Amino acid sequence: MRKQVLSILVENTSGVLSHISGLFSRRGFNIDSFSAGVTADERFTRLTIVAHGDRLILDQIRKQLAKLEDVISIKKLETGASVQRELMLVKISAKDSDRQNVLSITEIFKGRVVDVTHDSMVIEITGGQDKLAAFLDMLDGYEILELARTGLTGLSRGSDDVTIIE
Repeated sequence: MRKQVLSILVENTSGVLSHISGLFSRRGFNIDSFSAGVTADERFTRLTIVAHGDRLILDQIRKQLAKLEDVISIKKLETGASVQRELMLVKISAKDSDRQNVLSITEIFKGRVVDVTHDSMVIEITGGQDKLAAFLDMLDGYEILELARTGLTGLSRGSDDVTIIE
């Protein structure tokens, strides 16, 4: 099983996300991560989809996506040839005696504390999925109260394969 990260530029129309998720559902493809947001041009939305499968399944996913009317371009984001990030918010139980150690771990991972109460802390951290997993591993021993992840998003490096639409 391989992981494939796709950056998909689509028309920003109602129902486009439903069409794409429906395609995955109908074909029995699993989505590991899905993020979407409008681009600098509000007519378009960029989706980042992460999926696992063998080569045949991953090729089929790209072919089926390319058939959709609203899809403008599909790029496979290769590690090293792209920048990929994920945002994670982690709320942990933290008494006064725990805070300094949690702050030290957070600083090492270039995260930041975005909320503190008498009994908890919310930490924001961005990076690759390996970095987020390592951060969570370092929090072992602390009670994680809540965790939210955005899903992977990314862009290819350089300007060679930029889709320009007039």
